Amino acid sequence: MKVGYARVSTGLQNLDLQEDSLKSIGCEKIFVDKVSGVKKKREGLEAALDFVRPGDTLIVWRLDRLGRNMQELIQIVNDLNENGISFLSLQENITMDKKNSTGQLMFHLFAAFAEFERNLILERSAAGRESARSRGRLGGRPEKFTEKDIDMLQTLVSNGTPIKDIADMWNVSRTTIYRYLEKLADSKKG
Repeated sequence: MKVGYARVSTGLQNLDLQEDSLKSIGCEKIFVDKVSGVKKKREGLEAALDFVRPGDTLIVWRLDRLGRNMQELIQIVNDLNENGISFLSLQENITMDKKNSTGQLMFHLFAAFAEFERNLILERSAAGRESARSRGRLGGRPEKFTEKDIDMLQTLVSNGTPIKDIADMWNVSRTTIYRYLEKLADSKKG
């Protein structure tokens, strides 16, 4: 039996391309995850690995959909092979089973390249954040309140205005008001 596994990193991304490819190759059952590959818990992958039996083939659209890093990828594929389950990655056109030494070599090469690519992306992202920080851009969401708003907040609180009314006035949650009050208290301490 051909069993497919598809994964996207966020709920905003779409699984259609992967699922269409897996269906076109003849997958009778497809397991999916909408979670970052960095997350340890991937219920779709766990279900797929529990479902496959000796003689089955686990199929993914691309190698990086299966494992978080090269070590995990190799572990999963080796476990499949030891249990008599074949593996196929469509984009890299790699088929692995116990009898296919060329497939094993290609798998290891592509897995190394996939991990290298991921590490490059992480390095570029970190360098971009550091560059932005050096120019004074801290990233994240901009502050909701200006200095003038904070002064008014302090006056309203000291006059006994209920937090709910203050939150309604600025159309924010009470949690936001409490967070700014906490910042005010911290700034007075320091």
